[in-house]
This record gives sequence, structure tokens and C-alpha cells, in this order.
Amino acid sequence: MPQSFDFRLGDLTGPRPETPDVAHTPASSAGDSRTFYIETFGCQMNVHDSEKVAGVLLGRGYRQVESLDAAKLVFYNTCSIREKAAHKVFSRLGEFRKRPDSRKIIGVLGCVAQQEGEEIFERAPWVNLVCGSASYSKLPELLEDLEAGNRRVTGLGTHTDETFETEMTRRDNPFRAYLTIIEGCDKTCAYCVVPYTRGPERSRSSALILEEVRKLAGAGYSEIQLLGQTVNSYQDPAARRMSFAELLVAVAAVPGIRRVRFTTSHPRDFGRDIVEAIDSVPALCDHVHLPVQSGSSRILRAMQRMYTREEYLEKIALIRSGRRSISLTSDIIVGFPGETEQDVEETLSLLDAAQFDGVFAFQYSPRPNTSAVHLADAVPEEEKGRRLAVVQERQREIQIVRNDALVGQTFEVLVDGASRRPGQWSGRSSSNRILNFASPHSDLLGQYVHVRVTRASPNSLVGEEVT
Repeated sequence: MPQSFDFRLGDLTGPRPETPDVAHTPASSAGDSRTFYIETFGCQMNVHDSEKVAGVLLGRGYRQVESLDAAKLVFYNTCSIREKAAHKVFSRLGEFRKRPDSRKIIGVLGCVAQQEGEEIFERAPWVNLVCGSASYSKLPELLEDLEAGNRRVTGLGTHTDETFETEMTRRDNPFRAYLTIIEGCDKTCAYCVVPYTRGPERSRSSALILEEVRKLAGAGYSEIQLLGQTVNSYQDPAARRMSFAELLVAVAAVPGIRRVRFTTSHPRDFGRDIVEAIDSVPALCDHVHLPVQSGSSRILRAMQRMYTREEYLEKIALIRSGRRSISLTSDIIVGFPGETEQDVEETLSLLDAAQFDGVFAFQYSPRPNTSAVHLADAVPEEEKGRRLAVVQERQREIQIVRNDALVGQTFEVLVDGASRRPGQWSGRSSSNRILNFASPHSDLLGQYVHVRVTRASPNSLVGEEVT
């Protein structure tokens, strides 16, 4: 089992308290100047960024509390990939208009902070800190400015060769650890704000990555998830010049590591060597998330995705040719400017051809600082919603068939959840499938158990422990 907080590693690697977002000792009042609250919006990258921020704060003597009312520092770590997520952040900030508290320090972190910059101060004058993810390593200095009484502090630089590592990281999950290996993005997808909000691609040294993996394994972590906006675009800056596939194999070889995941991959940089690595190393999880965004080559060209429908399907064939059965998931955007009914039909036919095990489908929303924001032929919102429902229903039908075929099979599951009902547990297989299962055993959290599938639904599996 993981150890308790270990400051020697420069990494707060122990298990969180029993309630995920609550510190061990409750705050006495909002007047406690060493308390903080973080709410996170977005993907695994944002979750891991919040772990980094929390690590910096805990290392400076702050305590995390369960509510913003009990906190002196209130931070919102934001995502701006979709308009809805950005709106949520400003809705949260708007609540402070109704209950102003001059004692609180309020910060907006992450992509919305980077995108909106100092305009956030104009929209919400009670905000004190605006900090993009590229400046998290400078958080100690920014905190000093806040503690000194400065009411408006910013960290918005993105032009840096450094990756966004902090002096400490607080790990939220006691069994599975996120680890950033590449930051930023050099692609120019027409709809995406990541190159603007996170800067250009910058890879961490393979030596530093492996050193951190060894520390995590020594602290009891058995599953590592390597992160990057385009994780398989990794370019080792060290003299060893490891390829991404070589890095996967090296991470999996660290004693104590039983599973290695990675996300998100870009189709252009996905090669046979990754499939061969998964085939040859059991610790590499048999799951690949490979966003396609559209099944229409015409729309892919407008999106500036750098591949055609046919080239993407060649990547799918490559993955399916592996000796191991690799689970495949993807992303779809519907309603991109200029999308026609024929384009939607091509997306539906790609779903049929690819047979994804899961798809995250979204309506297109125009984002500032992207080239697509200037495109004509916008699809009406109502029509976007209709098309999204059609895509989701087709994928649901595919998942029903694919999951039904798994009934009777047995999977190894890392148990990471317990039901309120006695004897009911949940976990994920190597292929990233969610299994809910019954077991007479107690205290299975963090354990690897074998589960036989007895029933399937579109989004998860039901089973029983095999002893």
C-alpha cells in the first residue's frame, strides 16, 4: 500500500483522506489564512495540474478544506476546450458577487486564465490571481506576492522551454499516479485552443521521467498514466533520445509497476512500434485513445487534422493487427462549420468501420484565438444537438454488441471504488473497461482481482470475483 505523505521525494505521494476532497483536520473558519479549496474542470491534465498546485500549497503549510466557505484561498482550475466549461467557471465566480468576502483570495488557474488573461479582473474584480498552467512552477513567488498583500497577481507566460513541473505534487489517488511527459502542442487544429493556452510542445527528459516513476513505485503506486496533449509526440531531450515506444517499455520495466497507460495520442504520430510495445509488454495497458474528430476527409481537412479518413482507418487496422486485443476509444466533434448531412453519414460509417469501445462526442463550440472561429457556414445549435444524438445512438448500439461479446470472459481489475452496499466493488481492467462486481472479501481497494463478466450494459460490465 502507498505510504503517507513523503516530502523527501518532492512529491506528496500518500493516500488522500477518506473523503476525497477533505483535509484531515477541518478548518475552524474562513479567517484561517492557511486553508485552500480547489475546484477542477476538464481532463486528466487539469486534474494532474490541480495535484501540482495542491502540492505547492501543502508544501507551504496550507491545508486543503472541503468547501470554499472554509477557505482563505479559493482556486478554480479551468478548461476552455469547450464553451460550456468556460461558462461554468464564470458562473462560479459570479457567486462571489452575491456574497463578497474581502478576506478571501480568489484565483483562476489553467486554460481559461491563459485565454482570458487580465480581462478576468474586469469581468470579476474580486479575483486576485490569474495564472496559466505554464506558470505553475512560479506559484511559490506568486503566493508570496499574494501573502504580501498584493490584490492582483498574474502568471501568464507561455514562451518557455521548461515543462510545467512544480516543486511538489499531491497525489489524489493512492493507487494510480498521473505523470506528465510532454506539455503543449505544435499541431494547428482549427478548433483547438491548446497551443495558445499551453504553449508549444516541450518534452521532459526520459531520465527525469524514469526517476519519478521509480519514486512513485517505491511509494506504493502500481499504475502510471503518462499524460500529454499529444502524448505520443514525445521527443526525448536527453542524450538517450528514447522514442515514445521505448519510454513506454522502460516505464513498464520499473519494479513495482504493474500497469502503464497513456493519453492522448495523435493519429499522425501513432506508429507500429507502439502496437509492438503493447504486444510484447503485458504491463502496457491494452487500450488506446485515438481521437478522430470526424469521419469526413473534407471536414478533417477544414479542421487541419493532418490526416484523411483513409489514413486514420489505416491506424485502426494497425491497432487491430496486434496480437493482443486492444480496446480503442475516440473523440468526435459534430457541427463543425460547413459540416453537411453527407459528412455526418461519413462519421457514422466510420463508427461502423472502427468499432470503437467508447466515444466522447461533443458539439462544436467556437473558441477565441482559433482559426475556426472565423469560418462561415455555422451549423445551427438545434441541428448540432440532433446530429450529436444520432452519433451517440449509433455508438451506443456498437457498444451494446461489443460489451455483450465480453460476457463470460475474465479480466484482471484494479479495484478503485466501493459501493455503499456491502460486498459491491468497482474497478478498471487493463483495457480501461469499468467492471462492477460482487465479492465477499473486504478491503479490496487497491487490490488486483480477477472478475468474470456476467452481464453487460453499453457503458460498463457487471461481474463476480473469481477466486
